[in-house]
Amino acid sequence: MGQKVRPTGFRTGIMQPWASSWYANKRDFGELLIEDWKIRKFVQKYLTRSKDRKEQRPAISKIKIERTRERVIVTISSSRIGAIIGKKGEKIEKLTKALEKLTRRHIDVKTIEVTRPEIEPQLVAEDICEQLEKRASFRRTMKQAIQRAMENGAKGVKLQLSGRLGGAEMARCEKGMDGSIPLSTLRAKVDYGFAEASTPQGNIGVKVWINNGDFLSGEINDATDAQAGQVQKKPARRRKG
Repeated sequence: MGQKVRPTGFRTGIMQPWASSWYANKRDFGELLIEDWKIRKFVQKYLTRSKDRKEQRPAISKIKIERTRERVIVTISSSRIGAIIGKKGEKIEKLTKALEKLTRRHIDVKTIEVTRPEIEPQLVAEDICEQLEKRASFRRTMKQAIQRAMENGAKGVKLQLSGRLGGAEMARCEKGMDGSIPLSTLRAKVDYGFAEASTPQGNIGVKVWINNGDFLSGEINDATDAQAGQVQKKPARRRKG
């Protein structure tokens, strides 16, 4: 079962928090859920488009949405915060106004810096896609990504590339793995990332699984500045003598 389900969705509500944090009644729930999807899609499209090729694209890891009665708080986790904020906060102000025009609500945009992008699966997947679009060797790219993640403290890494790899006539799937990836063990902090590389031969899908430790033991590698929460252990049962 763990190999068929996205590991983050498999653990959401058990060991990991939800990406959207708000409450609504049955009448408004569907509308707000679709609005969250529109916000995420708009932010990804708005920040990744860049007229200047020399300018670095912001590598977005996660987008968390919180709602109150007065406002909607959108928290963007990225390893390149400067590309989101811009000079004197110009870009983030434009993004806020664009989101307010889209949703017709008061929007508050916040940013969180990802200090170690080597162990963040979504950022690893996007980095591999950028290299594949520059016609780099896919085997070398996979090997380097796995090596960097393991050097930065990951317990295990798994990569999967699907498509016309190396310009081959027939599409195929290539996998690379190092360490342990316990997908069915809910206490393991296994994160997942997916991205697509647009090449002249066609699109190549990149899937990344990274094991960043164990929730119960407290040995967790967190890529962001915030401290990872720990789950309390259950008290041991006493045997009746």
